Amino acid sequence: MTSQLQQLKQHSLVVADTGDLDAIRRYQPQDATTNPSLLLKAFSLAGYQGLIDEELGSVKASGSSREEQVSHAVDRLAVAMGSEISAVVPGRVSTEVAARLSFDTQASIAKAHELIELYSARGVARDRVLIKLASTWEGIRAAEALEREGIQCNLTLLFSDAQAQACFDAGVFLISPFVGRVTDWYKKETGNDYAPANDPGVQFVQGVCERANQGGYDTVVMGASFRTTGQVLALAGCPRLTISPALLEELEATEGSVSAQINASESSGKSATALSESAFRWGHNQDAMANDKLAEGIRRFHEDQLELEALIDKRLG
Repeated sequence: MTSQLQQLKQHSLVVADTGDLDAIRRYQPQDATTNPSLLLKAFSLAGYQGLIDEELGSVKASGSSREEQVSHAVDRLAVAMGSEISAVVPGRVSTEVAARLSFDTQASIAKAHELIELYSARGVARDRVLIKLASTWEGIRAAEALEREGIQCNLTLLFSDAQAQACFDAGVFLISPFVGRVTDWYKKETGNDYAPANDPGVQFVQGVCERANQGGYDTVVMGASFRTTGQVLALAGCPRLTISPALLEELEATEGSVSAQINASESSGKSATALSESAFRWGHNQDAMANDKLAEGIRRFHEDQLELEALIDKRLG
């Protein structure tokens, strides 16, 4: 019998939630995704040290101020690592816009353009890259504009039906509704542990998939932020799943049948009325979990960005 990972790949495209090239080569995902937290981990990997030294050397030689050097170095490193990953995966690499820009549409668009230009300079075409933005109203508006330009986006930190609907309305290429962080919130609130069948995070992503199917939206749903292989397997059939190396290893080492838990359904032919800004903000605000986790997620990504910037500043010396 084949491993659970190999069987899972028959139902969902698997994306590696890591910047570790060795792990990516081992598990052969379709795509890979990065964020400041994963860049921090990659910063300590032996295989990236030469690349880091090269990029920081180029930044230092620019003669710009230290603040500008550090800011530019973060983008250059993200793109350099993304370019290395793109040579290993057949699909796309998601590269994140800084969390501090989550409430600034125009600045997010400008940063996306900078990232695409850096990729182009390294010979990576825009159709191999997804620009990753937080699912704020401003982030979704930035994605809408970028999609019209042919720059496709991955909307992350998605916790509410309002966020999902606004992304569908905007024609976003891909969304990443979170599983584990949703479940974390409910476990903390209730003190309960949840089996995969009644896991709140799993149920949330199942609902997003159903909404996408019923509305006939082209947006790809990618389940993210898994805590257990049980959560992963409960979402077999979700179009894409982004999974950490630890869980990929567990799935690869385990035999057993995997069946689709989510099946594509016929579109009802009736799309929901596009959300206005006020309806979006009200709908999201009414979900206490989503409100808490979006704010927390942006803060955590920003904290990791600051830590990464501090490491770069120290290494620039």
